[in-house]
Amino acid sequence: MKRIVIIAEAGVNHNGDPATALALVDAAATAGADYVKFQTFDPAALATGSAPKAPYQGERDGHGESQRAMLERLVLPRSAHAPLMRRCRERGIGFLSTPFDPGSLAFLADDLGLRLVKIGSGDLTDAPLLLAAARRSLDLILSTGMAGLEEVEQALGVLAFGYLGPSEAPGRGAFARAFTSPRGQALLRRRVRLLHCTSAYPCPWGDVHLRAMDRLRRAFGLPVGYSDHTQGLEIGIAAAARGACILEKHFTLDRTQAGPDHAASLEPGELAALVGAVRHVEEALGDGDKRLRPSERANREVARKGLVAARPIRAGALIGAADIAAKRPQRGRPALDYWQVVGSVAGRDYAPDEPIQDP
Repeated sequence: MKRIVIIAEAGVNHNGDPATALALVDAAATAGADYVKFQTFDPAALATGSAPKAPYQGERDGHGESQRAMLERLVLPRSAHAPLMRRCRERGIGFLSTPFDPGSLAFLADDLGLRLVKIGSGDLTDAPLLLAAARRSLDLILSTGMAGLEEVEQALGVLAFGYLGPSEAPGRGAFARAFTSPRGQALLRRRVRLLHCTSAYPCPWGDVHLRAMDRLRRAFGLPVGYSDHTQGLEIGIAAAARGACILEKHFTLDRTQAGPDHAASLEPGELAALVGAVRHVEEALGDGDKRLRPSERANREVARKGLVAARPIRAGALIGAADIAAKRPQRGRPALDYWQVVGSVAGRDYAPDEPIQDP
C-alpha cells in the first residue's frame, strides 16, 4: 500500500508575516507532515475591489473590509517563498503552494521550479488557469469542493487538452474530446490527483460526505484524497481508513488569532496527533489478505480447542460422544475432527482431559 501523503495546510495562517510562515514550516515538519502548503496570489488579480468576503471570513474578522483588502493583509510576499523552500529542505518536508492567478502560477512553476501544485476548489472552473498549469506539464492536486461530477469532468477535460498540447483552439468541444481520448486519460492518470472537499469552514458533519471519495474514484479512475475542513481529528482519520491517498488539513500556531482560517485549523500538537493516527491507520489497513498474523500465533495455541477425553477411555473401546469434549488448548486432534473420532476405536488408554491423538 502506498503511503498516505499528509499536507499541512498553512494557507494564509501566517497573516502576511514571513517569520510566522517559517514557524509554520517548523511546526509542520515537527508534526511529521509530508508537505507544508501555502497560498500564492496577487490580490488585485484574484478579486475585484468590490468583492465581498465569504460569510465565514466576515464572521471571524467582520464585514467592514472588502475581500481584496483582507487578501492584501494576508498575502505572502514573493520574496518570502525562496526562504520558505530553503527551510523546508533543511527540515526535510516538501514545499507546496496553491496559485490563484496566472502570474502566481508562473512564479511558482517558472521562477521557483515547482513541478507539483495544488489547485483550490474555487479555481476548479478557472479554465485559463487550469490550461496554463497543464501546458507546463505540472503534476496537480485538484480540489473539488462546491462541484458536482459534471464540473469535475469539465476541469479534467481542460487539463487533458493542455497535457496533450493539440494544435486546435481550446474550447468546450476540444476539452471534451481530449478528456475521452485514450492518451488524454493516460496523461490524467499520470499527472492528476483529486481531492474530495466540502468548502465550508468549519464543515458541518452532515456535509462531509466521505462516500463521495468512492464516487470520484469510480467516475474518473484517478487517485482520490480528502481536504478536511471539519473541526477535530476524527474525519481526517476516517478518510484515511476509507482509502484517501492524500489528506490535507489546515493548521495554525494559535487558533485564537484573528484571520479567516485560524478557527477551523488544528494547532501543532493536534496536527502531530493527526499524523500519528493516520500512520497507525495506514499500517492497520494491511494488504487485504486474511491470514494468521504473527502477533496471533502464540494466542492461537492456547485459545483454540482440541479434543480431550471427557472420562477414562480404555484401549480398544469404541469412543462415543460422551467420551470426548472440546477444550483448550489444542494439543491433539482439533475440535473439527469431533465427528471423525466419535465411533472410532481408542488406540490406547486415555485419562480425563488427556488430548486425543488417534485414530
